Amino acid sequence: MTDAATPDPKAPPKALDARQVTTLSVGVAVVLIALKAFALGASGSVSILASLADSALDLAASLTTFYAVRWAARPGDHTHRHGHGKGEAMAALVQSGLILASAAFIGWEALARMFDPRPVTGGGWAIGVVVVSMALTAGLVWLQTRSLKAQGSMAVQADRAHYAADLAASAVVLIGVVSGAFLGAPGLDAAAGLVVAVWLAWGAVGLIKEAGGQLLDREASDADRIAVTNAVLSDPRVGGVHQLRTRLSGTRLIAQMHIDLDRSLSFEDAHAIVVEAEQRIQTAFPDADVLIHADPRGPWSSAVPATASPSP
Repeated sequence: MTDAATPDPKAPPKALDARQVTTLSVGVAVVLIALKAFALGASGSVSILASLADSALDLAASLTTFYAVRWAARPGDHTHRHGHGKGEAMAALVQSGLILASAAFIGWEALARMFDPRPVTGGGWAIGVVVVSMALTAGLVWLQTRSLKAQGSMAVQADRAHYAADLAASAVVLIGVVSGAFLGAPGLDAAAGLVVAVWLAWGAVGLIKEAGGQLLDREASDADRIAVTNAVLSDPRVGGVHQLRTRLSGTRLIAQMHIDLDRSLSFEDAHAIVVEAEQRIQTAFPDADVLIHADPRGPWSSAVPATASPSP
């Protein structure tokens, strides 16, 4: 028998929580900036410049996520009754703006280099830095994916989307450096930078839609709404669910609904059914904020007395 205090060596490693993975994200961004600054000085590649500019904004975005995750985790208070979870969506919007700014800068520089090509030197150093950067980024994306499966933080999701785009963009940068340094085609290096810019802009638009949807109280997914409904209806005493309203605040589900209960139930019995339904939802969605209103249904438990006629 394995001792409870001794970790099982066969058990899968525990996923990093949102705070840990955002700290790691900041560290990776700092390392990437240092590596790419060295590669830019050695090569003068516009695609390396594009990647460096993106990594600098990665650091700003990762710092935003770093603080947003911690702020969003704070419990509700008298000014934020539903908690601070939407701070993650705000961080995602900030990231989107930084990514769009990066895409605009990179696209402008790439177009300029297409009309005024410059040779790429120090290609070996640049290629080495890009390969190392891709390895670091791939490791970070893998850890972020594990964290998302465990917790589902929107800020981490935005950060992962950013770094996943960086990973693909780095592959394009690698092509650009190789073509500029070894194939004598610096125009391809500039074209690679332009591809990076378009890729980043596309990813930013997707982040804006996702974050904007949460800030505007978009309904939870159909799968989540079905899961909520099934959790409530698993009690045969509940006759139906209607006026279901859902939204997300960070990773926290907020749900409101009306349920049909037999009008003959006592107040205490109806209240107990409602509490049990809320608990079942919170089992499926930990930390969910659930509000259920009970509606009477069925015939009256006793006949309404007729109006008495006056005695003769």
